[in-house]
Amino acid sequence: MGFQEIEIKEEYRSLEDDIVKEFYCPLLKEAEKYQRAVGFFSSTALIEISKGIVGLIQNGGTMELIASPKLSQEDVEAIEKGLALREEVIIERIIDFIDEPQNEQEEKRLNLLINLIAQNKLEIKIAILEKDNKIGMYHEKMGVMIDWEGNAVAFSGSMNESTTAFSHNYESIDVYQSWNGGSDAKRVKNKQMAFQAMWNNCQPYMRVLDFPEAAKEKLFQYRKNDEVDLSLDEELEESETYGREESEKLELPEPHIPEWVKIREYQREAIQNWKNQEYKGVFDMATGTGKTYTGLAAICQLYQDLQGKLAVVIVCPFQHLVEQWLEDLEVFGIRPVVAYSAPKYKDYSQKFRKAVFEYNLGTKKFIALITTMDTFSSEKIQIQLAKVKKNLLLVVDEAHNIGASSYRKLLDERYKYRLGLSATFERHNDAEGTEELYRFFGDKCITYSLEQAIQEGMLTKYNYYPLLVYLSDDELEEYNRISAEIAKNIMRDKRGNTKLNERGKRLAIKRAGIAAVAINKVPLLMDSIQDYKDDNHILIYCGAAKIHEGDLSDGTENDTRQIDKITQKLGLELKMKVAQFTSRENAARRKDLKEDFASGEELQALVAIKCLDEGVNIPAIKTAFILASTTNPKEYIQRRGRVLRLSPGKEYANIYDFITLPRDLELVSFLSEEEMKYDKALVKNELNRVLEFQRLAENSYDSTELIFKIKDAYNLYETEDGEDE
Repeated sequence: MGFQEIEIKEEYRSLEDDIVKEFYCPLLKEAEKYQRAVGFFSSTALIEISKGIVGLIQNGGTMELIASPKLSQEDVEAIEKGLALREEVIIERIIDFIDEPQNEQEEKRLNLLINLIAQNKLEIKIAILEKDNKIGMYHEKMGVMIDWEGNAVAFSGSMNESTTAFSHNYESIDVYQSWNGGSDAKRVKNKQMAFQAMWNNCQPYMRVLDFPEAAKEKLFQYRKNDEVDLSLDEELEESETYGREESEKLELPEPHIPEWVKIREYQREAIQNWKNQEYKGVFDMATGTGKTYTGLAAICQLYQDLQGKLAVVIVCPFQHLVEQWLEDLEVFGIRPVVAYSAPKYKDYSQKFRKAVFEYNLGTKKFIALITTMDTFSSEKIQIQLAKVKKNLLLVVDEAHNIGASSYRKLLDERYKYRLGLSATFERHNDAEGTEELYRFFGDKCITYSLEQAIQEGMLTKYNYYPLLVYLSDDELEEYNRISAEIAKNIMRDKRGNTKLNERGKRLAIKRAGIAAVAINKVPLLMDSIQDYKDDNHILIYCGAAKIHEGDLSDGTENDTRQIDKITQKLGLELKMKVAQFTSRENAARRKDLKEDFASGEELQALVAIKCLDEGVNIPAIKTAFILASTTNPKEYIQRRGRVLRLSPGKEYANIYDFITLPRDLELVSFLSEEEMKYDKALVKNELNRVLEFQRLAENSYDSTELIFKIKDAYNLYETEDGEDE
């Protein structure tokens, strides 16, 4: 029997599925080879690996294992400063984590593994990350099983080969099958190629070493005999407590900061300030500076301060952010109820109701809910939250979103403890919403700017290249027509400030769309990207609207979306490997795209629109072409942050920004007063972005001449009273 005859799920979760019995054992019984990459090496990891592999050995199969030494910060610094030899430190740490078995079962299982090593049935290699004399630890968790017919199953996720992972933590793995075709087959192939590259020490910025002889000698001290005991998996079925009933009895882990997670000084300061403000406040931190980990460490601190009695609600604006949070929550020992409208979470209401009941009863001292903004606002969630009796903490990611008028009612006083996370906390053109956010969350506990993050090496440095593009005659005519209509839809708010009414807002969005998808941007992109057509890790930000080939006033429906036109031209004309990253792609497809993009082999460029603005983490982006930006600083700050995340092999980033002006600068002097007024509405917004991007760029001087040209043409110099001359 081969893999194709086994019922295999797409996903396994350790406290819902018995991963050893339901996944490992059935597959390994039919496997010819088992390739596994795990987190840290230890003897307990080896003991856990033995569960399920008896069938592999009976088949005459073999196993290859890649692990990482668990180095302390002091170890890393000593190696990097030349105070200690890398190999010596690695050997010492591996030996440190080889411990004596704690019971007879562990003795038998470790003995099995030692004998497999002796018989060359199991081979172990040690991996570390190394670049520019900087040392890192390899944390990837993935595996490949291959049967005798050549069918392959690949899996990846949070499962570590450790007692804690198999028994106590909330772990999960995603599974892919080679015979399914499509993205599944592609994922399996990529995993196989990645493992092979690592195993053969061909992976960039990674050093893979043979298992040290000194560590092997220490390990072999625990060898009892030279017999390969093939009855151990039968004993597992009969006696060990990894079945469904026993695992439900195990105490769930408490929220804690893992030893290997380094909380930096600025993060500690933010948490202390939050504590000083009675656990209310805002973490205003630039994208990529550890905002999520700081929030999770704050949760752990509050749980500790309250002596183990806390209910946490984490709210994210989008579903993909919930999934990203889940990975980090598991690291900190937090198993939440996940609530949003996906089939796999369909029973969230029942689960959360049960959790609240047990928390109020005292049988659970910690509960957590993670949800989207829309589900959070639903009646069934709000009803259950109202029942929580004490110590309720609300954590809101991208907290500026909850300041919108439709969500402010959710900022209820029942939340004794409050934490808002955002890289752009102030709401654009919404003083009332911003004021309400500060009233509810309190003062900022930290402001960690993008400038500071770049200076301190938390984000990569970048070069900035503004590219001028002008509206076509038809686009300019339509732009001015809409501007005249907008002028008729201005009103004053209760503070006396001018603002647009609802029709004015719709017109402003329509006008912004003209600039975002200006037809001249496409040929300019095709020309600018020529130097990168053989490169990878490229991102192109597009507008969501359609490109109008003809008269904008005729209402044609035959126009093409900018993102579609660009994707087609890059693929057909430049033969680049490109894909779209939009809200139309489901979670599984996005995951595939991110992995393909990171590898750089299957995919050179992503063409994206707004769905990348908040929270999506694709650190491999090295070159960005920004064709569309709104007047909202939040959006372009988020977009820049996406590009500046650190990634192996990425020394700096390049940003090409398409600056949309109404007309050639040489024609500005001939404008009427009214035309000048309409032009300036667009020019000022574009210039503000140029000034912000130029300010922190490595090549900031290169943009100076262009800035002065634009200012000179439109006389955009402030007088003492702040008005333009």
